[in-house]
Amino acid sequence: AQAQFNLGLMYLKGKGVAQDHKQAAAWWRRAAEQGFAMAQYNLGDSYRTGKGVAQDPRQAAVWWRRAADQGDAQAQYSLGLMYYEGEGVAKDEQEAVVWYRRAADQGLAQAQFNLGLMYYQGEGVVKDEQEAAAWIRRAADQGLAQAQYSLGLMYDEGKGVAKDGKEAVVWFRRAADQGHADAQYSLGLMYDEGEGVAKDGQEAVAWYRRAADQGHADAQFNLGLMHLKGKGVAQDHKQAAAWFRRAADQGHAQAQFNLGLMYDEGEGVVKDGKEAAAWY
Repeated sequence: AQAQFNLGLMYLKGKGVAQDHKQAAAWWRRAAEQGFAMAQYNLGDSYRTGKGVAQDPRQAAVWWRRAADQGDAQAQYSLGLMYYEGEGVAKDEQEAVVWYRRAADQGLAQAQFNLGLMYYQGEGVVKDEQEAAAWIRRAADQGLAQAQYSLGLMYDEGKGVAKDGKEAVVWFRRAADQGHADAQYSLGLMYDEGEGVAKDGQEAVAWYRRAADQGHADAQFNLGLMHLKGKGVAQDHKQAAAWFRRAADQGHAQAQFNLGLMYDEGEGVVKDGKEAAAWY
């Protein structure tokens, strides 16, 4: 079974053979039918994605359950996700929690994070923000950026933990350093407002820019404001208008209004009443 599984991987990656998803799935099936958990997981994934076999969420759930019953953490997590989304199985948030917990207890960071979210939202379990924070922290400690950002929010808002701006900054920074746009924006906001860190317009601009470059509309809007007011950056109405436009193009209402105002007054753009009316 191990050899069959490995051969499937060779076909998947095109190592030593021409890449062939059908052959990969065929070899995994042979190993899966012998009870090889990793092959069962991969075969389930093939059914989920429709690579090498006809897409079939029900079959994905069948094979993931077989792997999950053998203790495969990734399969347990994936099965939990299927129950949460009602894909391939009837939607059942309590069952989702059961499978997330099994994977989380094995240390799978994404499962720990999802279990934390279930506690935070009161889905499939009684709402418990402290329990949510505990599970999200486990995932964050493993370096999961999404969890680090969420833990930062919990410290910022005092949900499930004592409100602590400095701790919020610590976790926002960890996620931001991994390129998490929401965390970069939030860290910019902390520097902008002097919350949990010394107020620093230049640092705020630097973090807003990182998020803005990833298409984060709120960051683009705030970067526009910084240029408009000359906060942390030289005042530049053209740059302000350019950043407002990027946010406005994404449907950011305040950016649309500000851009309209700039056209109305001819600030950073050529004065244009029609264009102003269009953005208002």
